[in-house]
Formats: sequence, structure tokens, C-alpha cells
Amino acid sequence: MSKAANILKPLVPVFSVCYGLALIYLTALPTADGDGSFPNEAAGWIITLGAILLTLFVAIPLQRKIYPESRQFSLKIPSLPEVAGVLLLAPSVLLLKEMLVYGITLLDHPVQTELLTSTADEMREDLLAGVHAVFLAPVLEELCFRHLSIPPFRRFGTRLFVCVLMAVLFGFLHVRNFVGASVGGLLYGLVFLFSKNIWYAILLHAGGNLTGTLYGVFSFLGLGEVQASEFPAFFIPDYKIAIASAVLAVIGVLLLVKGLKKH
Repeated sequence: MSKAANILKPLVPVFSVCYGLALIYLTALPTADGDGSFPNEAAGWIITLGAILLTLFVAIPLQRKIYPESRQFSLKIPSLPEVAGVLLLAPSVLLLKEMLVYGITLLDHPVQTELLTSTADEMREDLLAGVHAVFLAPVLEELCFRHLSIPPFRRFGTRLFVCVLMAVLFGFLHVRNFVGASVGGLLYGLVFLFSKNIWYAILLHAGGNLTGTLYGVFSFLGLGEVQASEFPAFFIPDYKIAIASAVLAVIGVLLLVKGLKKH
């Protein structure tokens, strides 16, 4: 490692945040005026895909060249059972996270919730936004806030500190959902730190976003009731959705164990 790279290493999290915020700002430009029409959403998808490719094929290779220790962390996509297992675990993880946010908020002040409802037009816009939230945003956010910031550091304690720091910064990015995003960011960071594979964090993040989108669908179709809060932003589903999440989690654990045994 060059002397300059060693001197600049403490600034890696700052560089990662600035890089990530710049890309996220660009991806949000097409829908910045609140117009969630298909052309605007599609433009956002294309920009986000370009940002992901830039990160995968330019930023990360550059990181690995400057900080060779980053190569300990893999970009290999897990096996199908592992992918399915993590995605099936995500609804229960999201539910536990939302309940934690609810509990933390209650320690400070009462929380007002109301039944989640949507018109047909609102549901259409939510589903269009959900494409970005499920398939694109988790990839870009995890690459920027976890993969670019944590691997350059050798010591576990330093990596853990950076993991916590990036979780807090990730929370600030989500403003209305600061507590929930910070808790989620910490969880994704720890998954990445211990698995040394960013795809597990991406899948858990994507699965959580997918579950949040499905909450709206379930409520719209009358399949379940979901209580929602605007500030802080969180969802608390009814017992039917909670039981279904628990069943999926059991199946997810079995699939994940099966997939990991093949390694």
C-alpha cells in the first residue's frame, strides 16, 4: 500500500458517503418533482443501473487495487437456496425491526398510527416505485455504504466501528425513517462483515423493501391490516401477516442451512 493511500484510509467512509449520495441524488432527479409516472420511474431505473455498473466495474476494482485487503470480501452471488432463504427471512427481520423502532419511539413520546390505505392510483405509483426499491436501490446502497467503506480496514474492531458509523449516516439519508434505517443499516453491515459477501446484505435489504411494498398490496386487497406511522416511518402488520412471516422464516432458515452446507 502506498503511503498516500495509508494516510487517506481514515477518510474512506467519507469518500464512500459522498460518492453514494452523489449517485443517489442523480437517481432521484427524474422523480424529484413528485411525478411518479412510468417514464420518470423508468428514467430513474436506467440511471440507477448505470450507477451500479459504475460502482461494480470502476469504483470497486479501484478500491481493490488501492487496498488489496478488500479482496477478502466477495462479490460472488450465493446459491439459489441461499438466495431464497435470505429473502424468506426478510419479512420477519423487517417485522422485528419495525417493532423495535416502535418501542424506541414510545420511550420518548406516544406514536400515532393509522390504517394503511391506498387508492388505485396510489397503489400503481407505489408498485412502480417498488421496482426501484426492491431490485435497484438495495444494490446501489449496499455497494456504496457497506462494500466501499468497510473492506479497506484490516482490524475487526475498526471494521465494526465503520459499520456502525455508516449505519448512522445511512439513517440520516432516510430522514423520516432515521431510527429504522440506522437499525437496518447496522444489520446489513453486520451481515456483510461476518459473511464477507455483500450479496447477503443486498438480499436482506431487498427482501425488506419487497415486504414493505407487499404490505400496501395486502392492505389494498383486504388480505390483512397494516398500521402505519408517518414520523417515524414504520409499519406494524396484523397477526395474520406476522404468522405468515414466521412460517416463511422457518422455511428460509432451512433453505439457508441447506445452501451453506454445500460450501
